[in-house]
Amino acid sequence: MKMKFLAIALAGLSATTAVYAADAYQAEPQPLPQYDAPEVEVQEASGWYLRGDLGYNFQKLRGAEYFQGSNGNLVDFTTASIKDSFSVGGGIGYQHNNYLRTDLTFDYMAKADFRGSTTGECGAGPGIPCTSTDISAMRAYTLMANAYVDLGSYAYFTPYVGGGVGGSYVKWDNLNNTSCRDDGLGCDPSEEHGGRGSWRFAYQLMAGASIDVTCNVKADVGYRFRHTLGGDMFGFQNGGGPGYDKGFYSHGLHAGARYVFGGCEEPVAYEPPQQLVYK
Repeated sequence: MKMKFLAIALAGLSATTAVYAADAYQAEPQPLPQYDAPEVEVQEASGWYLRGDLGYNFQKLRGAEYFQGSNGNLVDFTTASIKDSFSVGGGIGYQHNNYLRTDLTFDYMAKADFRGSTTGECGAGPGIPCTSTDISAMRAYTLMANAYVDLGSYAYFTPYVGGGVGGSYVKWDNLNNTSCRDDGLGCDPSEEHGGRGSWRFAYQLMAGASIDVTCNVKADVGYRFRHTLGGDMFGFQNGGGPGYDKGFYSHGLHAGARYVFGGCEEPVAYEPPQQLVYK
């Protein structure tokens, strides 16, 4: 009887151990499948672009001078100023990376009216003081090499700063000069001095922001300061001239757009995941 009871107990203990071992085996975690994660690459923007701009320029003439009576008497205009004007331009450039781009631009500054005055003696007789009224206009054609630093993108906006150097061809219209006596008793006949043109050195500084319109079109708005050096203004006529301007400053507000070639990302072909094989 005792032997029978002992055999039954051993059989139950063996069954319990087997069940526990099976549960322990099933509870053991299976190894997770391994995936080859693709490397993440940061794509830098690069490529050619075309640009076009419209601007409005607030201008300040630094002064003007001319030879009065002889080539040994160079005097300043008493007053000299030019009006504001519009400009239009275009260019081609290259985006080197996310932070640096360069371009070559050409722009035309439309007619800016000039008005000045000088003081001296009238032709009616020596010692009679007169004041002249001088009227002309100027235009400018400017070629610039520029570089810009993009200061990071924020949503659709990318602020930037930049600078450029180049040359400007400034063309003056004929200058009309009329001298009148200060006592109001008459004026000399008007004189016309032939306008002149010359190439001058110019440089500029810019700041603004690009705005993403589409993947390959960017609007551009900003401010531009330009300094154009002085040069020829008008020629000699009846004892006066030639004359020279001392250069001018332009504070411009501009708006335009850039078309970026290859700015849209190519769609990536879909590759189905490989079937996992457990061994």
